[in-house]
Order: sequence, then C-alpha cells, then structure tokens
Amino acid sequence: MGKYTREEILRMAEDEDVEFIRLQFTDMFGILKNIAITFRELPRALNNRCVVDGAYIAGVGNGVEAEVYLYPDLDTFEILPWRPQQGKVARMLCDIYHSDGTPCESSPRYILKRMVKKAREQGYTFYFKPECEFFLFHTDDNGLPTTVTHEQAGYLDTSPLDLGENARRDMVLTLEDMGFEIVSSHHETAPAQHEIDFCQGEAQEIADGIMTFKVAVRTVAKRHGLHATFMPKPKPDVNGSGMHIKMSIFKNGKNILADQKDSMGLSEEGYSFVAGLLSHSREMTAITNPLVNSYKRLVPGYEAPTEIIWSRNAPDALLRVPSYKSGEHTQVELRSPDGAANPYLLFACCIAAGLEGIEKKLTPSQYCSEKALSQITEEERKEMKIDSLPCDLKDAIAVMEQSAFMEEVLGTEFFHQYIAARKKEWEEYSKQVTQWELDKYLLGV
Repeated sequence: MGKYTREEILRMAEDEDVEFIRLQFTDMFGILKNIAITFRELPRALNNRCVVDGAYIAGVGNGVEAEVYLYPDLDTFEILPWRPQQGKVARMLCDIYHSDGTPCESSPRYILKRMVKKAREQGYTFYFKPECEFFLFHTDDNGLPTTVTHEQAGYLDTSPLDLGENARRDMVLTLEDMGFEIVSSHHETAPAQHEIDFCQGEAQEIADGIMTFKVAVRTVAKRHGLHATFMPKPKPDVNGSGMHIKMSIFKNGKNILADQKDSMGLSEEGYSFVAGLLSHSREMTAITNPLVNSYKRLVPGYEAPTEIIWSRNAPDALLRVPSYKSGEHTQVELRSPDGAANPYLLFACCIAAGLEGIEKKLTPSQYCSEKALSQITEEERKEMKIDSLPCDLKDAIAVMEQSAFMEEVLGTEFFHQYIAARKKEWEEYSKQVTQWELDKYLLGV
C-alpha cells in the first residue's frame, strides 16, 4: 500500500483511466461489502460524502441512525489487476462514521484501531503474519461451487498430483501486482488444499491485507474454473483450513519477546504475552472460530488444537514458539483461528490479551509440552489439569457471554450484537436435519 494524498489519487485515477472505484468495508462477520462509484463521483467520495444504509450492515446498524458515511483510507487505493485495461477498476478500504463526524465504534476496523492505539500509547507495535489455507474445488455446469476435486495431492506435492499449481501461481503473481510480498506458497495436507503466506506487517495493514487476499484468491480461482473457499471444514475425514497467526512485539526497535539465553527463547515479557493469550483463549474462541462449521475442524486427529497447551514444536498445540525463530525473529504462533475469522476482531483480541499479560506480568500456568496431544494419556491430562477449548459454537458463545474482557475489547454494543447473531446461527443449525442423520436413523429407527 502506498502513502497517497487526495490530489495524487485523483491524478492516478485519471492517468490510469480508472472508471469505477469500489469503496469497501467489512461487516461484523468479516464479510467484505462495497459500493461502486464512477470516476466522476470520486471527489465526493474523497470528501467523505458517500452514504450507505447502516441498517442492513451487520454490526453497524443500531436501529437509530440509518445512514452512515464511508471515509476512504487513502493509503489503500489500489487498481485491481484483474479488471479491464480500459475503464479500470480501483478500490479503497473505508472507515465508517456517523453523520455527526464521530467514528462508528462498532465497526470492526475501528475496534482494531482503538486497540492498536492503546498498544502504541504504551510504546508497543504488534506485528502479525498470517498463514492462509484454503481449498480449490470444481464448479458445476451452472458455475456454482461444489466440494469435488480430482486431485489426490498431499503436503508439498507438485504437478501432476497438484492440479491447482497453475491457479496458485497466478494468485501469487496477482497478489504481488497488488503490492503483497509473498513469502511462499504450497499444496497443503488435504487434497485440493493450498496455502499462501505473505510477509508480516502491522496489525491494520495485515488485517486489510487478509480481506484483499481473499478477494484476489477467489477471483483468480474463478478464472481457472475453480471455487476458492476459506470454509474451515468443507470435507470430513481430512484436515480443515486454518489461519495460523504468528505475532511479534517491538518496542524502541527491539523485539521484546526474545531472550536467547532462555531455554524457550522467550523474555519475561514473552512469557507474559503467552500467558495473556492462554488465559483468554476460551473467551476468544467465538472470534477465532466464529462458525458452526469451525468446530468440525477443532477435533482431535487433524492437527488442529483442541486443548489449551503451548509448546515449541508440538503440531497440535494451541500456542507455539517456533524453535527456528530466534532473536529478533522470535514469534508466538496462535494456531486455533480459521479463515472465517474477522481479522480485525481477531487481531484486536490478540493485542488486548497480550497487553494484559504483559501489564499484569502473568506467567503461563497451562501445560507446556513437546509431545503431540495424541501422545498425552487421559491420566496425564487430568493430572496436569489441561483445559479444553469450547467444543462447539454454543459453548464458545456461552463462555464469551460471561467475559468482561471480551466486552471491553469489542465494546458493549458490538459485544451484545455479536453474541445475539451467533446465537441465532446456532439456533438455525440446531433445527437442521442433516444427511448424516438420515443415513444413520431413517431406516433403522
């Protein structure tokens, strides 16, 4: 992303023959919304005069004020590389404001900005590096997505096993055209599952980047006749898709998590950061794993965390301090989030939990193991008093609803709206009769 002035954006749009501009923002659930304007209307948009009906935007409408204003973030101006060369399309990400000029405090982007500001006031800058997994499936004759794939590739396989290799390469090239610094891309463990990783950055930059990343990946996939989905668990009996988050904290130009003399490579602040994340991990689960489907991924046997343990290298630990990262590169990795998580809310919760751990000088009481969870016996678990993550969305919402910490992070209005929305989803799910139930019970009961 560049650093642009209003005049530079107007000049670039004219010089590059930009005909449409998409003003984009994210709702409560991490779904990207937008309104498209023509070049003629761009000056009005840059004067923060574009209005949308907040009553139809999850987490924004409050039942009192219908109209809200979009304030474009000038630094997010980007010409979309997959659109025509004549009459190009650009986009800007926007903040949401009320008519009186005050920010909408229940906007996810504002919630993250508020937490980033709190960290900066204490001298901290948080850096995030996501690892984004997704599936590429075929579409049917009507162009609708299926869960069908003809490939049987596994971890790090190449063509001819990896039938998505060409699409993934085009995704990387498209993302680089948009300013992303791609670290690597590869086929993941399950057939048709892929991962693309990009460089770390500050919280808001990376949250914005995740939203843009999803659009680019889906767009390129469609051009290849495929559907890209970030659904946590689209197929049974294979690994689901996560969005592991690596984090580091800098103060006065130094990574404060690191201490190379320590056996874990962590400083006192590093241990406290880990402790803060562990202590609030159950309360955060409705944010890190927001869907009914998210909990189909969080089951034993598929390298997704189910228990609140931390480790250097155990593959199914909730938190890891990777042994190959040390010194200024020391990171803490949170492995529970999935691709359905709203990145603004996810990062806000991680910052808040980490700050609390550092402020209170907490020490991690949860078990630290180099064993995989599957190697820990039931007796050992009881003896170590290992806590579990919520087992489904209903459980996660119940834990979150009792959390003063989460209400403070999200703001009271958003907190209650989010809980109500997720309760509604659970209620809708509970009324469904699935194919599994029909296969299991229809003939024999």
